[in-house]
Amino acid sequence: MSINPGAAEFPHRQIAAQLRDRVRRGDWQPGERLPSIPAIAETFGVAKQTVQRAVDQLRVEGVLITKPGSGTYVRGTRRRLNRLSRGRYGAHRGYHADLAARYRQQLVGVSREAAPPEVADAFGVRDGTELLVRRHLVRTDDATVEVGASWFRVTDASGTTLERPEAFGRPLYQEAEEVLGRRYTSATDTITARQPSREEAEILQIRPDTPVLHLLHVAFDETRKPIEVAQATWPGPMTTLTEEYRIPAPSPDPDPDPGLALA
Repeated sequence: MSINPGAAEFPHRQIAAQLRDRVRRGDWQPGERLPSIPAIAETFGVAKQTVQRAVDQLRVEGVLITKPGSGTYVRGTRRRLNRLSRGRYGAHRGYHADLAARYRQQLVGVSREAAPPEVADAFGVRDGTELLVRRHLVRTDDATVEVGASWFRVTDASGTTLERPEAFGRPLYQEAEEVLGRRYTSATDTITARQPSREEAEILQIRPDTPVLHLLHVAFDETRKPIEVAQATWPGPMTTLTEEYRIPAPSPDPDPDPGLALA
């Protein structure tokens, strides 16, 4: 490994590109620790600060993760977002077996809290209105890959199982449908990119300047009244969005107006 001092690309970017290539080739496997920064600096013949900048860049990209007091490791978690929140409903209502095989969802709290602005707007209530929220994390073997929350109106959920701090063993929407007596019939998904909060960065084990993808999912009943507003936040560089859909076939041209043809 070496750098070209005469190249237009900054040295730390050249180093980052070579380290990234080694990870992609499989020279370093997910979870494997990289050589120390002084060792890498000696290999390239550069200052430690230059290597640190390269490592920082790859951390922001989600290629590497640094564990204080331990070293720098290849980050192995990359989550595919298939069809946004449609995956929670699936082709058949209630499907979630393969999700459970790959990810573990952990309920971390159920409480009544003031609604944040985007949730209040979705429900059509004032900011700070008290709502019921069920918070969860989604984990793989080596990392937390999602910070999530599902919000309900207190007037709807009060006295139901939705207030209990326990998992249901089935999709949340099925539990909500049964106890609320309302069916989920449509939903909207809005996805944005932003900087994480301090708490999100700590939970997701990312730098504070690493962007995250944030999903706002609003589920409606047949009267177009919101039943649930769900939030999900993922580390942006470690997350890919896959949207699969059918493209309609061309429609045949309509027959010309016979009257025009005879004119």
